[in-house]
Amino acid sequence: MHTPHAVIVARAAAFRAAPTTTEALLWEALRAEKLGVRFRRQVVLGRYIADFVAPRAKLVVEVDGEVHGGRAAADARRDRDLGRMGYRVLRLPRALVQERLDEAVALVVAALGEGGR
Repeated sequence: MHTPHAVIVARAAAFRAAPTTTEALLWEALRAEKLGVRFRRQVVLGRYIADFVAPRAKLVVEVDGEVHGGRAAADARRDRDLGRMGYRVLRLPRALVQERLDEAVALVVAALGEGGR
């Protein structure tokens, strides 16, 4: 029998293996320390899987698609839980990443600056 943690770790690995088009686009901008910090993708933090995490900056970057439209309360609870773990959460709309990647990356850079890298 799989433990809940083992299940979430397996799910994160599956997400890494098959990213959405939007996640792949943003990953290209974040990977290889292009912004001066190391990001990881589909990271298990407690009971959550974060899209992108800059561990040293304690920054989580989430790409929110249509599924998040009806999940405001759940997303707020998740953000509070991640905040209790010491992480700041930046939520980027999927459309922003797809249509204006440079603006999305600028928001990530600004969030990194707010955290003092």
